[in-house]
Amino acid sequence: MSTPRVRVLGAGLAGCEAAWQIATRGVPVTLVEMKPSKRTPAHHSNGFAELCCSNSLRSDALSNAVGLLKEEMRRVGSLVLEAADATRVPAGSALAVDRDLFSAYITDRIRSHPLITVEEREVTSLEGDGITVVATGPLTTDPLAADIAALMGGDGLHFFDAVAPIVEFSSINMDVAFFASRYDKGDADYINCPMTKEQYDVFYHELTHAREAELKDFDKKELKVFEGCMPVEVMARRGYDTLRYGPLKPVGLIDPRVGKEYYAVVQLRKENKEGTMYNLVGFQTHLAFPEQKRVFSLIPGLENATFLRYGVMHRNTYLQSPGFLNDTYAVIARPDLFFAGQMTGVEGYIESAGSGLVAGINAARRARGMESFSFPRHTMLGAMAGYVSNGGMGDFLPMNANFGIVDRLSYKVKGGKAKRNEALSARAIEALSLVLDSCKQ
Repeated sequence: MSTPRVRVLGAGLAGCEAAWQIATRGVPVTLVEMKPSKRTPAHHSNGFAELCCSNSLRSDALSNAVGLLKEEMRRVGSLVLEAADATRVPAGSALAVDRDLFSAYITDRIRSHPLITVEEREVTSLEGDGITVVATGPLTTDPLAADIAALMGGDGLHFFDAVAPIVEFSSINMDVAFFASRYDKGDADYINCPMTKEQYDVFYHELTHAREAELKDFDKKELKVFEGCMPVEVMARRGYDTLRYGPLKPVGLIDPRVGKEYYAVVQLRKENKEGTMYNLVGFQTHLAFPEQKRVFSLIPGLENATFLRYGVMHRNTYLQSPGFLNDTYAVIARPDLFFAGQMTGVEGYIESAGSGLVAGINAARRARGMESFSFPRHTMLGAMAGYVSNGGMGDFLPMNANFGIVDRLSYKVKGGKAKRNEALSARAIEALSLVLDSCKQ
């Protein structure tokens, strides 16, 4: 008896990771993607695994939760991490990639796999038998979103993602800006634009009074700002010092030319390997394009900056997953149907890919008549799946990888937070090593 074909909807990070995990286990896959004939407002290219927001995949350190998640995924055989490591650009202790090369790498690997068939069309419903992984992303089109909502017995929930602008390196005034990393950790890969109190006062006033872009029709229904991706102007309106304790925090950033910290510092991170483009860290925004040019040009060093891309804001959709999905990302009432990506309630590039990895492994196992596989809760992959399936206290909201969702250690660790997190990571890697052979089957 032949192994049944699995259908994966969506070729973002989660869908590509799911398709890869399924195919590498000897199960044929049909990957359905609506690009290039149709795009969402956030998409700009026809490639798979397009990074619509930042090009940073965040920390690579094992004292950081997303660093642990990356290491777990590498050990399991993640396509997304393989591509990220192959296309990385300098970013200190963070893993950042050349987004075009990253997408091209994954697109080529997917299209060249003999067990993966790509269909370019829009899917408008979940009808049809067979094992399916839904990874259509936070901008799932209305017909399919309505079908998913009907399956859940209620409406989907929406919040907004905001995208940071990119500037051309040659237009940055490096007589004012300087290269440095916080506390001199790693290479000095970030450009820092320093502000005096007087300069910050002017910038803060103009930012908090700037005109926002008009919402598109599909975005007018609801506006819920997710804390993990808050527009910089919304953050600023929460208080004068909010930015100075957030993305403009000057602590640990010393200008080597004068040997001092400034009142506030705007950081820029390399966007591509060539270093010709930099994005404004933490500057996701919904300001109108002319206002972005006017206000962000008030930042010292960016007075004559050429903006290669302005920030945009777009709708995200996620499920009320607790009680609907289990810890393999399968629908409890329909075990042949899996969900993956941000729509499950994980937040972030790597987290989305991680959910696709877990869903893909289990979709393949189901196709082969095997028992499902749940990652140990001590691992970050298992902790995220546990959060999605069980939720936490209060309303269910999207969640980044963090050590707060992992079971506590049974003993105390001396040396502070970093040492404790490293101990949690060591425990997670040990737990994963005990089941690695099983999850690779």
